[in-house]
Amino acid sequence: MSEDIIAALKENVIQGRKTSDDEGIDNDLTGPGVLELTQQAIDANLPPKAIITEGLTSGMEIVGQKFASKEYFIPDMLASAEAVGEAMDLLKPIMEAASVETKGKFAIVTVKGDIHDIGKNIVAILLKGAGYEVADMGIDIPTEKIVEYVKEKKPDYLGLSALLTTTMVVMKDIIEALKEAGVRDSVKIFVGGAAVSEEYAKEIGADAYALDGFDAVAKLDAMQAS
Repeated sequence: MSEDIIAALKENVIQGRKTSDDEGIDNDLTGPGVLELTQQAIDANLPPKAIITEGLTSGMEIVGQKFASKEYFIPDMLASAEAVGEAMDLLKPIMEAASVETKGKFAIVTVKGDIHDIGKNIVAILLKGAGYEVADMGIDIPTEKIVEYVKEKKPDYLGLSALLTTTMVVMKDIIEALKEAGVRDSVKIFVGGAAVSEEYAKEIGADAYALDGFDAVAKLDAMQAS
């Protein structure tokens, strides 16, 4: 029974079926979707870790492979990511009650002067589905507010997003401001966005560059394993 629920959950993540009303990418699945199956798993007292790793995350890994091979496009990937994000919201109180530790706290933000958030939102959803506690600070956030957040909330990771070449320079300002505040070494900084590159990440002293959400999850997991 439990294995059936987890297997169905994984397949519905791959198909991007949030609820039973959704057709799915291949249009051949019926029955409960990701949210209903997640609730079934909760009602059956399945371990949150199994629901996440064997169902949600495992399904998203397949979605990532299909996206990388161009079998899936952004709307397909986004449908799966959104389903996983909402499933994680269902699981959050269960995890807190059971004192299940997350992989770490990840704050993510679009820097001052930039209002683009689609890429940031996708990264946030994928990180949440991978078992990280995510705090989305929003868009167009001033450097001083980011520094204050790091000082007060003490996230393990900070993700900085910028789409424009005119705003990516703010990333360097943020890192310098964190140094001046004496908290730079307390947080690992990830940078990403259309204008950003691996070379620029190294130039400004970031800890990592992420091409997309899947790359961010892979590099985070590798960082934890090292």
